[in-house]
Amino acid sequence: MLLSRDGTPQFTSHTKEIVMKAVKHVLVTVALAAAGALSLGAHAQSQSPTGAQPGSSPGPAAAAAAEMTEGEVRKIDRENKKITLKHGAIKNLDMPPMTMVFTVSDSSLLDKVQTGDKVRFTAANESGKFTLTDLQPVK
Repeated sequence: MLLSRDGTPQFTSHTKEIVMKAVKHVLVTVALAAAGALSLGAHAQSQSPTGAQPGSSPGPAAAAAAEMTEGEVRKIDRENKKITLKHGAIKNLDMPPMTMVFTVSDSSLLDKVQTGDKVRFTAANESGKFTLTDLQPVK
């Protein structure tokens, strides 16, 4: 690099060529990474959480059974429409087994069960709250 009389850097044509090649390499790499990410995103959106192609649907009984998760009632809070469950993996929410509190969409769901009952349930993420939409005691 050369300096002009006023102290500003003066690049030779060779230096400019090297810098331009480096910039091109960076831009190509970024473009390829972005294209790959967009491709993966489009592929993920074209499949349902179960991996089925859009438009295909299992029978109603199979769909209901696939969505239900097994659990055990640990606590019921009827006043606040909440229930604490120790549950297995909730596939539609990509949630591992744990014990946690859920709100219920309909307080009458809580009348079907009592502490200690084994249950099957369906849960959804409604505006950031994990909510039970169906709750059935296991007999």
